[in-house]
Amino acid sequence: MGLIQIENMEFYAFHGHYKEEQIVGNKFIVDLTIEADMSIPSKSDNLKDAVNYQKAYQIVKSEMEKKSYLLENIAARILDALYSEMTGIKKAKIRVSKMNPPMGGKIGSVSVVMEK
Repeated sequence: MGLIQIENMEFYAFHGHYKEEQIVGNKFIVDLTIEADMSIPSKSDNLKDAVNYQKAYQIVKSEMEKKSYLLENIAARILDALYSEMTGIKKAKIRVSKMNPPMGGKIGSVSVVMEK
């Protein structure tokens, strides 16, 4: 087994509970960890035998473009899409962070972490 980690994917998106958030938008950071059996691709050196992390990025990007009210919804959608569109994933963990959330004070980010 091994881990693929795609870290600090940055997106400008229009997620949020408040109407203003869905109009103005905000910066989001997404971190993804995928656990997979890497024994075959480590020997074959062939992408067709591996979990393609470029495809994983494209799935994350596509899901980040769809508006949501909650970070939980975004994270769950990404995990579901990864499992439905890719093979070889044994376990996946995602962290979706909203930078500078409008919470009435100075806050760097708020994050939701989910695993499947």
